[in-house]
Amino acid sequence: MLIGYARVSTNQQDLTLQEDELRKAGCEKIFTDIVSGAKSERQGLKDALEFTRKGDVLVVWKLDRLGRSLKHLVDTIIELQTRGIGFRSLTQNLDTTTAGGMLIFHVFASVAEFERSLIAERTRAGLLSARARGRVGGRPRALDAKKLVMAQSLFEDGRTSVQEICKTLNVSRATLYRYLDKAKS
Repeated sequence: MLIGYARVSTNQQDLTLQEDELRKAGCEKIFTDIVSGAKSERQGLKDALEFTRKGDVLVVWKLDRLGRSLKHLVDTIIELQTRGIGFRSLTQNLDTTTAGGMLIFHVFASVAEFERSLIAERTRAGLLSARARGRVGGRPRALDAKKLVMAQSLFEDGRTSVQEICKTLNVSRATLYRYLDKAKS
């Protein structure tokens, strides 16, 4: 069975073209979404994936209608493959039920993997470069060494309440106790 999936990003856009093309291609059931492709929660896609059964083919008008990114697209198609479901994109002539379609899909998957590796490599290089210049990423410490000494002194003195110490240093009770525990060990 051919199952169609169509998506537009806004209410101002129209699903008619995609639905017409999916019907022409022979789709017996069509699921739709009116939501940005960047959104991970797409009920129509979820319903389409749940509806498909082994031997079915999920059909889209264009690849970008299915995947938020190349990685998401590849992951979705791999999920379909593991369930014995084919995939077809009408405008890109991609059909994973054919040998040529599988070849193209594997090229896409390789490109996605390469892209992920490049991003990780650039991230590591950027972090090393920043560290070499003395910059450390992450959230700034709530208490620097001077404030920690003040917090320890006030806490050990016992005349200042924990609530007052937290208010003075502008930290939560949990943060104060975490820093005091770290200082002990």
